[in-house]
Amino acid sequence: MKKYIITALLAFIAGTSVTMAQEEKEHKGLLWSALHGLEYEFKAGVNFGGTSPLPLPQEIRSIDSYKPGLAISIEGNVTKWLDQKKEWGVNLGVRLDTKTMTTEATVKNYGMEIINSIGRPTGGLWTGGVKTKVKMSLLTVPVLATYQINKRWRVSAGPYFAYLMDGDFSGHVYEGHLRTPDAMGEIVSFTGDNIATYDFSDELRNFQWGLQVGGSWKAYRHLNIHADLTWGLNDIFNKQFKTITFAMYPIYLNVGFGYKF
Repeated sequence: MKKYIITALLAFIAGTSVTMAQEEKEHKGLLWSALHGLEYEFKAGVNFGGTSPLPLPQEIRSIDSYKPGLAISIEGNVTKWLDQKKEWGVNLGVRLDTKTMTTEATVKNYGMEIINSIGRPTGGLWTGGVKTKVKMSLLTVPVLATYQINKRWRVSAGPYFAYLMDGDFSGHVYEGHLRTPDAMGEIVSFTGDNIATYDFSDELRNFQWGLQVGGSWKAYRHLNIHADLTWGLNDIFNKQFKTITFAMYPIYLNVGFGYKF
């Protein structure tokens, strides 16, 4: 029995020593970072927004419904302070982003390529209802200038660069007609339960970029509350894609919290 007690005590002491050594090492690492003007943060949040042309083109007559969907983001970043007062800095991050929405709209002479009853694509101009689902998973790198207003408030702004890892832009048309191949072409009508699907996922651009503007509030010693607006500046579709005749941009507000080390 004594052997088991002694063994347990030795294991506990050894475990405690390893934990203390690790904590001391981490403490030294954070102290070194602080002395060199470096600050680390882990952030998590939810994206609200949509992908839209700006301004709305005349082809889109009305937005009939909008659902943002669940879009989560996770980010790790580092801030390098440029002055001793730690007022101005540069923030570099890596973020896993999800941006999603579902909309229904009434359109007229809207460029469209549907899948017909025999599974072949048919292009033309659509007039009627359109339901669209957009979902993009991105690896995003924001590069931001940061200004510390006071002990609690901080603002930042700068460009972001994103790589599309997975994307979906699809939906269906209903209660309307397609003129194919142009405005003077043959009419194909869809009414009642008769719908036609479309899928432009393969036409999504891999590289996206835009601007990010936001701020954070220090709630506790290590906990921050943040809000960041991202505004895409290039079309989500490839240049070769001509079916939709106007550019579409992702515009999302990210709200969440961050843990500062």
